[in-house]
Amino acid sequence: ESFQLLKYGKNQFYRPHHDSSRTDDTPAGHRILTFFLYLTDVEEGGETNFNKLDLAIKPKKGRALVWPSVLDDNPEYWDARMYHEAKDVIQGKKLAANHWIHLNDYHTPNDWGCTGSFS
Repeated sequence: ESFQLLKYGKNQFYRPHHDSSRTDDTPAGHRILTFFLYLTDVEEGGETNFNKLDLAIKPKKGRALVWPSVLDDNPEYWDARMYHEAKDVIQGKKLAANHWIHLNDYHTPNDWGCTGSFS
């Protein structure tokens, strides 16, 4: 998929979610990897928190994260441990970009309108 640019101001957040769905029968398949890039430092808050892993990453300009959304032994199934959230920005502004990598070719089905992205 194309990069998404994200902007969080004071008191903004994104509550716990998963970047893939439990099952995916679209031609592009699951989002298997997430690439996440911090574009700014944040004075306070704004961590990316992996709830089930007890892991929180502080935003730092230029820092990049990559995480899987599916299981290594069977990429047809999501990895339930990878729920995450953007914690509230307490002070400052958080700018970031994310990009999802799919199991199969995403571009061709997207060109044909067959990815399910807008359903």
